[in-house]
Amino acid sequence: MSSPNSMASRWVRFQNRAHARLSRRHKAVTAFVTAPEPRTVGSFARGRQLVAGNLLFAGYLVESQDTPLWDIKSPNAAFDAERHGFVWLDDLAAVGDAAARKRARDWVWGWIAAHEKGSGAGWTPELTGRRVIRWINHALFLLRGTDTAQSEAFFRSLAQQTWFLSKRWHAAAPGLPRFEALTGLIYAGLALEGLEEMADPAVKALARECAAQIDEQGGLPTRNPEELLEVFTLLIWAEAALHEAGRGAPQAHHAAVRRIAPSLRALRHSDGGLARFHGGGRGLEGRLDHALAASGVKPFLSDGLAMGYVRLGAARTSVIVDASLPPRGPASFNAHASTLAFELTSGRRPLVVNCGSGGTFGLEWRRAGRATPSHSTLCLDGYSSARLAEPEKGTGREALVEGPTQVPLELQEMGEAHRFQAGHDGYARVFGLTHARTLDLNKDGRTLSGEDMLLAMDDVAKRRFDKAMDATMLSGLGYDIRFHLHPEVDAAIDLGGSAVSMALKSGEIWVFRHDGKAKLSLDPSVYLEKGRLKPRATQQIVLSGRAMDYATRIRWTLSKAQDTAIAIRDLHRDDPSWHDD
Repeated sequence: MSSPNSMASRWVRFQNRAHARLSRRHKAVTAFVTAPEPRTVGSFARGRQLVAGNLLFAGYLVESQDTPLWDIKSPNAAFDAERHGFVWLDDLAAVGDAAARKRARDWVWGWIAAHEKGSGAGWTPELTGRRVIRWINHALFLLRGTDTAQSEAFFRSLAQQTWFLSKRWHAAAPGLPRFEALTGLIYAGLALEGLEEMADPAVKALARECAAQIDEQGGLPTRNPEELLEVFTLLIWAEAALHEAGRGAPQAHHAAVRRIAPSLRALRHSDGGLARFHGGGRGLEGRLDHALAASGVKPFLSDGLAMGYVRLGAARTSVIVDASLPPRGPASFNAHASTLAFELTSGRRPLVVNCGSGGTFGLEWRRAGRATPSHSTLCLDGYSSARLAEPEKGTGREALVEGPTQVPLELQEMGEAHRFQAGHDGYARVFGLTHARTLDLNKDGRTLSGEDMLLAMDDVAKRRFDKAMDATMLSGLGYDIRFHLHPEVDAAIDLGGSAVSMALKSGEIWVFRHDGKAKLSLDPSVYLEKGRLKPRATQQIVLSGRAMDYATRIRWTLSKAQDTAIAIRDLHRDDPSWHDD
């Protein structure tokens, strides 16, 4: 993709700005075809914070009770994208009282006054699509009690933005940005009187994007679970809008929904949250269940790879493993070196996690979150299994390169366990060693047994290993196997230093043990998540040792303590609002 300073990028920005200004000439509309029904799910807690004047966008907190939203100086482009995308309108609507309505109106009509002439950072196809969807979803919340002038300004701006989308959707990048632009155009074209002809080309274009972007596993090239949920939600919304207009979605659109649904179920932990891989978070509370229910796709789990992941589930325990090649090319700008990393959730409590995406905490945290040591897997000699390329000029984006080229995989049903076996050659090029991992999840969900191996697979690999050993004066290649723990896990070294006991808020006790071939330690770690002002402190279990031979094997187990009940009544709900901790 082009850098912001390239001729192509400058031309795109010029075209966006020109069409934004030309949109003012488009004929205004005055009403909806039918009263729109809100489909977006907001956060009551975040809505209350917004009403109180606490604005948390893209990791930046601005405390401002009186300064209009559009007069606040933006710290970066991500902050601008969040405020111009209007997803915060979902949160204000979730509160729904008079104070929330006043704040929503002030900010919506403030945007119209400041930006309807085509100025500002919000005139891109993806942000316009995102914004239009929210305005239509919450139109009744916004328009109730308004005067004629306000209503006319609202509909005039919607018509302008719809026309802009009809001319500029194709300038959005393939993937989520283009899905947002096209869904917004379909939404507006079907909802606003006299604009249905603008929806027709968008319906066909969306079907083409479904066929091009959604693979046979129901996944996206980025392999980002949260992004897949966002795309799935947009497709469900577009399908519902077409149905309400008495029209059906094209076959390619239907087929994409049917492919994605089982993949999302496979990427969902037992607590309802998504696995956190390749830049994705857990997903907005309730969004996944709502989208799956609205899709009408009957529940069933993928029996193999789902967007390159494997899910092992038993009783109340879920294990999700990154079991495929990392994304490549433009799809890898948010990708992580996480091959063979896993997460484990017990009931409603995450236990083993990955650190997550540090994108909202700045460049250094973003880079750290993408590295192999930030994931629950083996790291060899301090190297990641894939590395970051040099930043692109202008954008600063870093592709993931020189990663594994092969990830052989085998899944088996054993007598008492579900077995996962896989390997990757991300370290073979430099060290001659292949990392192989076996995970056995007992069918009662109480024990995960693991085995990590470092293997020189052939003569060429052995020569590379010998060369690497010579460089260490035959002292061996250091390795660390990490198990990052969720911040709410209370962990302590136990049994004279040979085990780690972990207490969950539910009351469950888990114990980590190993075969004694590596050194066990409990070290500091971080948990990176959106909606926080800074990274959360947590801990990680680390097994450290040195590979001295062509084959090194380390065995370990994660198991519930014997006196942990089979079923625990876990009724505590975490407060989803942001915290400064």
